Amino acid sequence: MTLSLTLACLWALAATAVAFLPYRWQIVPGLALLLCAPALVGFVGHQHGAVVAGLILAAVLSLFRKPLAYLARRGLARLSGRKDAP
Repeated sequence: MTLSLTLACLWALAATAVAFLPYRWQIVPGLALLLCAPALVGFVGHQHGAVVAGLILAAVLSLFRKPLAYLARRGLARLSGRKDAP
């Protein structure tokens, strides 16, 4: 197995371990995982192509669907100028 896929598997195991933590302890490690994800997807894409990188990206998006949806709503609210942004 290549280094990129090994790192992707370790990333997935780390994300699973973070999910078992109480919510208040999930924020910092979850943010670190979310910030590492684009570099990991790029590395996998560089070594294995766009199809495999797309599968990894789908996995990342499914794991972080609620935080990413929250950030998207908040960003859209700021762009539209609403004062009641979450």
